[in-house]
Amino acid sequence: MRGKQYHQPPKLTAPWEKDAGFGRKLKTYRNHTKIIAQPGIVMKVLRRKRIVLFMAYFLLLVLTMLNLANYKWTKEPQQCNHQMRSASYQSRSDIRFLYRPSLAKKRQLIYVLTTWRSGSSFFGELFNQNPEVFFLYEPMWHIWQKLYPGDAVSLQGAARDMLSSLYRCDLSVFQLYNSPGGKNFTSLGLFGATLNKVVCSYPLCSAYRKEVVGMVDDKVCKKCPPQSLRLLEEECLKYSTVVIKGVRILDVNVLAPLMEDPSLDLKVIHLVRDPRAVANSRIKSRHGLIRENLQVVRSRDPKLRRIPFVDPGHKANKKDGSDYHSIGAMEVICDRTSRTLRTALNPPSWLKGKYLAVRYEDLVENPVKTLRNIYRFANLTTNQDIESFALNMTSGPSSSSKPFIVSSRNATQAASAWRTVLSIQQIKQVEDYCHHAMSVLGYERVRTAGEAKDLSKSLLTRSKL
Repeated sequence: MRGKQYHQPPKLTAPWEKDAGFGRKLKTYRNHTKIIAQPGIVMKVLRRKRIVLFMAYFLLLVLTMLNLANYKWTKEPQQCNHQMRSASYQSRSDIRFLYRPSLAKKRQLIYVLTTWRSGSSFFGELFNQNPEVFFLYEPMWHIWQKLYPGDAVSLQGAARDMLSSLYRCDLSVFQLYNSPGGKNFTSLGLFGATLNKVVCSYPLCSAYRKEVVGMVDDKVCKKCPPQSLRLLEEECLKYSTVVIKGVRILDVNVLAPLMEDPSLDLKVIHLVRDPRAVANSRIKSRHGLIRENLQVVRSRDPKLRRIPFVDPGHKANKKDGSDYHSIGAMEVICDRTSRTLRTALNPPSWLKGKYLAVRYEDLVENPVKTLRNIYRFANLTTNQDIESFALNMTSGPSSSSKPFIVSSRNATQAASAWRTVLSIQQIKQVEDYCHHAMSVLGYERVRTAGEAKDLSKSLLTRSKL
């Protein structure tokens, strides 16, 4: 039995000592009783974990509050200024709009609603010369040039949108109507800029002073350095009154959304003139209004039956074609004027107290009195220099022979020139187009050519407005 070897049974390993995946033994701790015997170490570890978790929770809470605050700031309109910022400002990436100077009072906005050849260039000068006014002359001209040959009515929405931006001193809207690949707009690139007192005066240019009343010489202003639109915007923000004169808004109802906007204190001054005088002036300046006449005539209702104004016994020529468009445009102009007058006679809430009609004939007959009424409506103060300017510009030696040029003239004589120039057929055609507007505004119709040429008889009566 001594040589007999005994076979030892295999050593059994507990399942918790094996690694099921790889068959390796796990390390066993035989001194676990020591750790349990020292509970202070366990508590210290748990205390540290608790502090880390608390700090992480606190940091997460702070970040959440900051995100909520930032969301509220970007979504809600900010009331940093007395005047609300519009959505167009909030969407602009230019950071300068976040740092605009606060305004001492709400800005007064004026739109001069009128039509071509109504004496509007001279009327605009009454605001252009005021040192308290930021004045813009025919800014919607850029729309009509860019979107030609679009008809006048279809361009009304674009014109209103431009006004919405300009009244907020956002002049970047001009870039929308820049030529593809063209240079950026500058202060001298705006229509009528070389006659604008703001553009040609200090600090944008040293040629003139805004507080000194007097016409701007465009030859002098053309030598001014072109300034960026940003600088012109900053200059605009300094003024408490912004006035825009335009002939391309045909109906006051187009402006209703702007006048209902609580962030815009917009008023409308409606400059009107005898439609027969307007037609006569349009014929006189027809070569400078070819594109505009075509755009307006395209807006006529094609279903209406029209009577030609040319005398049947008169031999037609090229001049008659130009005259046809000049007087034909009066149909659209007077139709839209009638819409404005109907609204003014029964004004809705958005127009009450915000509309003033001014007859050109009253202005030239009594310029100082009319100027004071206009300024009172616009919350402006007149002075002797501006009153003298208005008086001198309407009491020149003769009527002007150059259209589109503002100069001293005998304005009363110019106002009645149509009576001796237009044929009775032309007069009757205009009266047919404009009879409603003439009735409301106090312009009497004539029955014969002799009555028209009798300058001793006034054709003005009291306006119904």
